[in-house]
Amino acid sequence: MSAILLLIAGAIMLAVPACTGQAQEPPPAPSPAPPNPQAPAPPPQAPAQETPKQPAAPATPSRTLNVVVLDPGHGGTDAGARGGNGVIESEVVLSYARALRAELERQGLRVVVTRQGNENPTPDERSALANRQRGSVFLSLHISSTGPPGTARAYTLPEGVSPPARSGPLPWDQAQEPYAERSRRLAELLQVQLAQKFRGSPEVPARAAVRQLRTIATPAVAVEVSSVSALKREQLEQMGTRLAEAVARAVTAYRPLYEAGAN
Repeated sequence: MSAILLLIAGAIMLAVPACTGQAQEPPPAPSPAPPNPQAPAPPPQAPAQETPKQPAAPATPSRTLNVVVLDPGHGGTDAGARGGNGVIESEVVLSYARALRAELERQGLRVVVTRQGNENPTPDERSALANRQRGSVFLSLHISSTGPPGTARAYTLPEGVSPPARSGPLPWDQAQEPYAERSRRLAELLQVQLAQKFRGSPEVPARAAVRQLRTIATPAVAVEVSSVSALKREQLEQMGTRLAEAVARAVTAYRPLYEAGAN
């Protein structure tokens, strides 16, 4: 019995330190998990360098001549020169434009015509259409009221037709001035061909204050066929084929000069 009591007392003595010793701190509670964690945001980056927007540059002349602008003169209520035999300039020059267009397109050139029928665009409207083209030359087509019948002549503006600009953008009515020498060279080449196609035509071009040419910002020449007073309409219209051939040859001869910058 005493042995049993001793065993019980020893067990109690062993249990007391475990119960009365320094209590162990409970492990810290786990931190609450963040709600629905998302993928980590990428590190901040320097703002992307935007390509600076360049201001729209004005159209620059093309180094390749690939467009011919044809301007059949007059139209609408403006019939141009009239002949006693029923010839109306505005109608015949429109037929010239069609013949020239066909021939020039055969040469691989693009053709823009300022009027397609009996309408009459203003000079400024014709010029605006022409000046929108790049890599172009401009030809204004006319028939004279007098002159040696069956002949043709090329014209450019006279020198100093308007006073030079003082500063800033070139005035609208002086648009042709920077192209005066180039126009003269084109007219010379064209007149050579006209003299070959139409007997009695002059060997050299002339100068005249043609209103339409002043506002053209590209090499520009007026071509005038003679004349409504001496030839029948059929005769004038038949000149269209030879006129087209002469123009096509002149433009072909002028093309390398234009593209070389020596025009």
